[in-house]
Amino acid sequence: MAKESMKAREQRRQKLVEKYAEKRAKLKAEGDYIGLSRLPKNSNPIRLHNRCLITGRPKGYMRQFGISRITFREMASKGLIPGVKKASW
Repeated sequence: MAKESMKAREQRRQKLVEKYAEKRAKLKAEGDYIGLSRLPKNSNPIRLHNRCLITGRPKGYMRQFGISRITFREMASKGLIPGVKKASW
């Protein structure tokens, strides 16, 4: 599991991105790059990193489910994800 501080950092970044999204879009449309540079660095959506909702793992993230591959496999084996079952042949 990821450290709680890493999870919290990502959540803070997400809030900043949402807070400045409208202002960032307006400045970008005007071509005001000096105004853009004055915004907080973490308000840029490029700085966000996808993390597993359950464990916070940053790697092996599956966008369709919002969880890591390891968590996905465990949940699928237990039958917790509707419509997903282990393939066997």
